[in-house]
Amino acid sequence: MKTWPLISSACLSLLLTVSAVAAEKQKPYPHYWITVATTSQNLPGMSAEMGGMSAMFGGKNPFAPRRELQLQLESPQTSAAPKAEHLIPPGQKMGEALPLVRPVVEKSGQSPERYQQPAQYEKPKARMLIYWGCGETIGQGQPKIIDTATMSMADFGKALAGRTATRQTAPAPRKGWTYAEWPDKKNQTDIPADSSLVGRHKITGNYLIPEIQFSLGAKHDYMAAVEFEPLATTATGASTVVWKPVPTAIGYFATAMGHNQETGETIFWSASQVPETGFGLLDYLTAGDVNRFIKEKVVLPASTTSCTVPPIFKGDQPGMLQFIAYGEELNLAHPPKPKDPKQRWDIEWSAKVRLKSTSMLPLMAAEKGDTPRKARSSRKSKKQVEQQEEGQYDTPSQQKQQDKEGDGSTMKGMGNRLKGMFGF
Repeated sequence: MKTWPLISSACLSLLLTVSAVAAEKQKPYPHYWITVATTSQNLPGMSAEMGGMSAMFGGKNPFAPRRELQLQLESPQTSAAPKAEHLIPPGQKMGEALPLVRPVVEKSGQSPERYQQPAQYEKPKARMLIYWGCGETIGQGQPKIIDTATMSMADFGKALAGRTATRQTAPAPRKGWTYAEWPDKKNQTDIPADSSLVGRHKITGNYLIPEIQFSLGAKHDYMAAVEFEPLATTATGASTVVWKPVPTAIGYFATAMGHNQETGETIFWSASQVPETGFGLLDYLTAGDVNRFIKEKVVLPASTTSCTVPPIFKGDQPGMLQFIAYGEELNLAHPPKPKDPKQRWDIEWSAKVRLKSTSMLPLMAAEKGDTPRKARSSRKSKKQVEQQEEGQYDTPSQQKQQDKEGDGSTMKGMGNRLKGMFGF
């Protein structure tokens, strides 16, 4: 007869034990983010002409691919004189370590301004045409028109909003924690073109116990720059965009924007097969998001190497294409998650590496002839061509002057077409 009280007591004890374990929350631990990007710009048929522009930028080619790196550390541990650094592999070619520095908070000496009643609100005027999909012709049901004249601002915002990615909160200054980063205002260093992240990484500091250590392989190194083939225009006026595969990409996405000077309309296009503005997708995405958007026919699979922009950008009013190749994000935690789900997992630190490669391309094909030198020749007068063929220039300087005039015409034409993109 005393069995039931004993069983009840045992069950109660077990429940109290489980509750006590559940009540023990994971202790705060350091988070470290490595944000990696490769950026480039492409101007069709302009490589030769742009070579001389490097002198304007300190001898550097402003259109050459660039590598970018950002390091962010937050730790619940504190120190009276915080100090930390990231020991890097030799292949990074940036010394032995990168200093992780606490940002200086500048205090404003200005007194707060007195409240002023805002001027009377005036509803902005905007009319936007939204297109989507790769193809030589405009798809059915397009464009989707968004016009503030017929919509409330709330509806206007909803119409522009597209898919959203998983929210990720990067390390940042916060009360009770120590935050540091690289680069900072005092440490601004260009990343070498042949720099590599492959190898052993170690993050140490007097507010970082234990130290963070891990290795990176080729999959999580700087991504290759996006390289486009010469832009081609189809008979329908569409633009065929072809790119070289980015070896470590897990997906691609592209958007384009232009402006119609005659109507004042702004034109948007995305490579998605379904209606999508894509404003929230031109950034780092998790592998889960990329795979989900590929299934939804929004993001292009990594096997894709071309996309045709339908004829929505006309003549001297071309669009500007923005392109992104997504890299595979790496997430680490120490110690690793136990295989036994019943075993408690006390994380000591976490690290994230996220990658992307981006580029921009004006949607305007080079003139027939295709190299810049041939394009210049095609614009020479018949007399100039005959003189060149027969060697009838009076002096070598005369021939040089003729070539210079051709170059100017190329630059002027390119400038006028670029202006048409945004209506300035």
